[in-house]
Amino acid sequence: MTLRSLPRKALVLALSATLLAAVPALSFAQAAPAAPAAANPAGSASKVVLDNTQRVLRTIESRRAEFTRDRSALRQFINAEFATLFDRDYSARQVLGRHARGADEADIKLFGDALAENLLQQYGSSLLAFNTQLRVRILSERPLPRNIGVRVSSELERSDGTKIPVDYLMRNVGNQWRVFDVMVEGVSMVATFQNQFDAELQRKSIRQVATELRSGRVRANAE
Repeated sequence: MTLRSLPRKALVLALSATLLAAVPALSFAQAAPAAPAAANPAGSASKVVLDNTQRVLRTIESRRAEFTRDRSALRQFINAEFATLFDRDYSARQVLGRHARGADEADIKLFGDALAENLLQQYGSSLLAFNTQLRVRILSERPLPRNIGVRVSSELERSDGTKIPVDYLMRNVGNQWRVFDVMVEGVSMVATFQNQFDAELQRKSIRQVATELRSGRVRANAE
């Protein structure tokens, strides 16, 4: 199975917290320079992307037979990566947009968890199917407006030279860089889901939509 034959935006978005774990044969061309420690005590966000990708890939390769045989072990691994690297609650608040104003924090968390689980249920196992040789280049790291975080720009390059731009929007939470949005070919995960769920949230509560996501009655469409 190749990257071209799968919904690549959906896969990268769904697996964003594993930082390209869906591609089990990456080589790294270069990383952006680390920011000075005094200005950024958590270290460079670009380095976090690079280091975590390498660690995740080593794990996927070393446990591939186990994950293929035991999908529950695969799911536990991906869920742990989401918990560590993905800022679910902040991302959920961005997706909910105006609907999050005055909303209960527990409902926002429920929505964020349900959205992540829905995506993983649809696409999580696909990371084991990839055999495409890709090269990842981390191109730059720039501050976001209002100093809310940084944007790490990267690209995936196929063996035929085709390039797919992937940007990670990250913020420092508890002295750790966490991903809250991913942009694939310029399309934002947050904006995609914001548009998808706006109509539903006009008619239903956040908790109702989260419950439907968790049950599978509603599916997040990353495309």
